[in-house]
Amino acid sequence: MAKQKLKSHSGAKKRFFKTATGKFAYRKCSRSHILVHKKPSRMRRLKETGYVSDALSGQMKHLLPYD
Repeated sequence: MAKQKLKSHSGAKKRFFKTATGKFAYRKCSRSHILVHKKPSRMRRLKETGYVSDALSGQMKHLLPYD
């Protein structure tokens, strides 16, 4: 009898992705609208990719089992 497949969390798969080194990353929020009043230094910081901490990476493996 075949083992059942696990479902990926649909909210997590829209927001997180796995890097080549195996870490989970995400794109930072607040970049879609009302950009005029945000400082350039803040915009540079928001351009960077965010990474999930090591403490939460175990939970991410449960949410995204096949990534």
